[in-house]
Amino acid sequence: MKRAAIAGTGSYLPKKVLTNKDLEKIVETSDEWITARTGIKERHIVSKEESASDLGAKAAISALRQAKVHASEVELIIVTTVTPDMFFPATACIIQDKIGAINAAAFDLNAACSGFVYGLSVAEQFIKTGVYRRVLLIATEAMSRVADYTDRGTCVLLGDGAGAAVIVPAEDDEKGILSSWLAAAGKYGNLLHVPAGGSRMPASHRTVDEHLHYMKMEGPVLFKVAIKSMVEAIKKVLSLLSISPEELALVIPHQANLRIIKAVAKGVNVPLEKFYINVDLCGNMSSASVAVALDEALKKGRIKSGDLVLLVTFGAGLTWGSCVIRF
Repeated sequence: MKRAAIAGTGSYLPKKVLTNKDLEKIVETSDEWITARTGIKERHIVSKEESASDLGAKAAISALRQAKVHASEVELIIVTTVTPDMFFPATACIIQDKIGAINAAAFDLNAACSGFVYGLSVAEQFIKTGVYRRVLLIATEAMSRVADYTDRGTCVLLGDGAGAAVIVPAEDDEKGILSSWLAAAGKYGNLLHVPAGGSRMPASHRTVDEHLHYMKMEGPVLFKVAIKSMVEAIKKVLSLLSISPEELALVIPHQANLRIIKAVAKGVNVPLEKFYINVDLCGNMSSASVAVALDEALKKGRIKSGDLVLLVTFGAGLTWGSCVIRF
């Protein structure tokens, strides 16, 4: 079976920037408080006219251009998002229409912040089994739409953005996605969720009045579980490949919190300098975080031919996972 490889990446961040100083005018907080606890200084926010599909379409077009693949050649579109345009149709179908990928099958995948790594694993199977030769994976999030700007514990974290990758059969047998490792623990689902809007708690005057359509988070508990799970994910995927941490050129973690990233680096004994970090400028973009960071790292020359790169994520579900790619 042919190994799956990334032929091109793209990303898009909304033009509007919301700084910590801006948040000081909205909620009881301060730049010092946010920076000390999260490492975040600013985040990008969608305009009133933008939705997840708009961001995803722009990231997709960028990735297709870099991969030199026409939209009509795409055979499958996978969109990872927790902020879809609507319940149905799938945001993947909306993006399919926007970019003119008329020959592609399309579906959404929801693994929260772990979505891009989960999506890479799914795309990899289609490529390796020969079902498809060109898969477009898009992670797109408008997290500001589920941010409660009366809750300083959560609203300061969230940002909007999209990243995309074109996955194809590897031309070089030594390169491509080497292995993935995925995990979930539904028993912790109450630690991070949006309570209302689904079939269990449909929208009503009460759910709106009580802010139940916004993200709720048990921060202190989640903090500890996130570190433990991401450390586990890194160790598991490296053990599958018999690779030592020293062999990694770069680690791209989910950008939830700088303190979490520092703790994970310490937990796996990898220098923080080997971790790609953009949480200070983007905040937590859920599944789009790793996708955007990967595109940025490639464009900035942080990833070179032959490099071993590890992606590691953690998110609501709870879900977590990792992936090692040789570029």
